[in-house]
Amino acid sequence: MLCWLLAVLVLLSAALATPVAAQTVLETLLPSETAADLVPGADAFGPIREDLAVAPVLKGAETVAWAFVTSDFVGTTGYSGKPIHTLVAVDKDARVVGVRLVKHSEPIVLIGIPEARMKAVVEGYAGLDLVAEARSGGTGHDVDIISGATVTVMVIDDSIIRSGLRVARALGLGGLRPEIADTGPQFEIDPEAEAHADWMGMEGDGTLRRLSLDVGQINAAFAAHPDARAAARALRQPPETTFIEMQAALVSVPAIGRALMHAADHANLQGWLAEGEHAVALMGRGLYSFKGSGYVRGGIFDRIVLIQDDVSVRFRDRDHRRLGGIGADGAPEFTEMDLFRIPADAGFDPARPFRIQLLVQREVGPIEKVFQTFDLGYRLPPQYLRAVAPAAPPAEAVAIAERDESAAQSELWRRIWADSTPKIAGLAAMLAVLTGVFFFQHFAVRNERAFYAFRMGFLTVTLVFLGWYANAQLSVVNLMALFGSLVTGFSWQAFLLDPLTFILWFAVAAALLFWGRGAYCGWLCPFGALQELTNQIARKLRVPQWTLPWGLHERLWPVKYMIFLGLFGVSLMSIERAEHLAEVEPFKTAIILNFVRAWPFVAYAAALLIAGLFVERFYCRYLCPLGAALAIPARMRMFDWLKRYHECGNPCQTCAHQCPVQSIHPTGEINANECINCLHCQVLYQSETTCPVVIRQLKRREKAAASPAPKLGPKLGPVPAGHPNAAPRMKH
Repeated sequence: MLCWLLAVLVLLSAALATPVAAQTVLETLLPSETAADLVPGADAFGPIREDLAVAPVLKGAETVAWAFVTSDFVGTTGYSGKPIHTLVAVDKDARVVGVRLVKHSEPIVLIGIPEARMKAVVEGYAGLDLVAEARSGGTGHDVDIISGATVTVMVIDDSIIRSGLRVARALGLGGLRPEIADTGPQFEIDPEAEAHADWMGMEGDGTLRRLSLDVGQINAAFAAHPDARAAARALRQPPETTFIEMQAALVSVPAIGRALMHAADHANLQGWLAEGEHAVALMGRGLYSFKGSGYVRGGIFDRIVLIQDDVSVRFRDRDHRRLGGIGADGAPEFTEMDLFRIPADAGFDPARPFRIQLLVQREVGPIEKVFQTFDLGYRLPPQYLRAVAPAAPPAEAVAIAERDESAAQSELWRRIWADSTPKIAGLAAMLAVLTGVFFFQHFAVRNERAFYAFRMGFLTVTLVFLGWYANAQLSVVNLMALFGSLVTGFSWQAFLLDPLTFILWFAVAAALLFWGRGAYCGWLCPFGALQELTNQIARKLRVPQWTLPWGLHERLWPVKYMIFLGLFGVSLMSIERAEHLAEVEPFKTAIILNFVRAWPFVAYAAALLIAGLFVERFYCRYLCPLGAALAIPARMRMFDWLKRYHECGNPCQTCAHQCPVQSIHPTGEINANECINCLHCQVLYQSETTCPVVIRQLKRREKAAASPAPKLGPKLGPVPAGHPNAAPRMKH
């Protein structure tokens, strides 16, 4: 497999290659940008600074702004798990004078929301005053939310505000001061502190903080919204009705956790939190839910966000647990009680103030909503804190930060693997079963009907579990990304972030040495499974099956190799361009996005599936660049497991005619580059009703069994005593 060979190259390059300095995102993206498109009237970009990833925007010889890419300063990611790269220009007054969305991998934009609309939202940040944002803690502006893309827009907003503030402070723009180490007293959580045992006491000293909003306040807030439809959709309950009462407590503080939670829940919390992690408990009641009803597994809680200075934490499902109950005396009844974990690498300091920002939405149309935000401020009371020694010197602090970043990255992929345990177990079971079938294929295919049922069941699991549920569809894009990483600097961390894809590639690499590409293409490819299953349904419905003439069929084989080589060549010049051209693979449309996409992509995938109703696995045979990429290294497989008779091909053509993908030549040999290891030829190899060789052997056996026994001479009596042939007598 190509991936297998590249792994060897990676090890060699690690030993022989000269280290290459990592490029900033700005260095990568700026050459393709035009200064006038970012800042009207600008002429060019100046050289990027060596100490900071910013470039001057020039008008003549004058610097009118500084340009930077948000992902060079903040690591906020969206649904895709990748940064959203936004190019921003800030002038000397710390005002945003230009902003452009330049690159992203957000699937939400691919499934119906026009790219132009997203870009318009981003460009709307032009004119934003970062000085005012610094004073307000990043909440001095309205967020233009797009229905259906709430998380993506909020991630973009977070990235622009936080990175803009960091650049403005680093350059001293608008009078903002560079961030310097705090030389005042430092504090940490005191593990010996005690908390009030009752609810009223904790509310009184600030251990619990409350945000209380009634219907009248909410209606008044939306009445002031720029969209007049918001006021027209006012809530009809009495104004004093509780819209939401939300209480918060930092339960990772031992004293607070013990006082607020039952003993068993607190013990579970301590086991859940790793070193450096914290947790906040949120409890709510009223008409509005802080979690929302649209939350799904694998998603983000888009109604709440924790904000502390330039740090913002958005909670995903893996950072959430329900709270079984409240142990403090006098606690009121709540309809929602939940725990949210704050990761160790978030930069959160429990000794400093923070706030929980609540996003309240109101429908103004069939699919349109407007939003308002409200803050629940929280500051840990001083009795839970104790003074600590001053921070480490700058040089040592930098070294510590570098170690912490490496540890955080390692912890991230380990956490992802832990969260994916059920999916990994399912994939491991599939690989174990498939390996057993291949090793003992002679026994597996003995019963034709049972093996057919097994294969259809396995392909259904591949499609539903591996494809639509786990999204573990390999792609030629994975190979191009691997090639690209060899050029830009290889890192295992990037590949470990997707555990199922990582495991699948290693399984495919091993399988290529034993069985060729068919182990993946014929059994583990979700789109291949979709094609075969739909074709089987078509056969049941008596849809005619077309067999292409051998000459045409053989000449169409090279097409997929040409497509792969073309994509590979383009990837050497531009990996982004190659990824766009890789849409020749319908995998993203049919498997990852479940056909919820723009109509041209859906029409293309549907056309391939329709073709597959008449020509089984049409796409696999002639167009799949991934199949071509796997077939090239598969030629070095070590074993040939498929059994053949001398009569196969001359004169018998049964297997050649019944091969689902026509991978058997008329002369009888199997083309391993095209074989998908469906094992149908092995079923025929033992078939007592189809294979002429087996039938002939059975007839010979039956004829031999039915032949009469050989005739013997007349039976003679015993030899008389005294006859020369009589047996001698025994002496006593």
